[in-house]
Amino acid sequence: MDALQQHLFDSYRAARRGEPAPPAPGTHDLAVLRELRDHRRFARVLAGRPATGPLGRTLAALRSRLGLRRPQTGPTDRP
Repeated sequence: MDALQQHLFDSYRAARRGEPAPPAPGTHDLAVLRELRDHRRFARVLAGRPATGPLGRTLAALRSRLGLRRPQTGPTDRP
C-alpha cells in the first residue's frame, strides 16, 4: 500500500468516525527538513563545532572572496 492509498483509507475511516481528515502526504515535508537542519546546527554548536557544515563554510568563503553579500531578508531603512 503506498502513501496515497493509506491516506485515502485514513480519510475514509476519519469520515466514518466523524473526525477531521489527516493531512495529505507530503504536506509537512519541508518543515520537517528545516527542523532537522536546525537541530543538527544546534547539536554542532553544543558540541563546540561551527554551526555551518563544510558546504556552508565554502560558500561563505567564496562570497567574501568575490565581494558578494547575502541578500537581506528583513525590512531596510532605504526608501
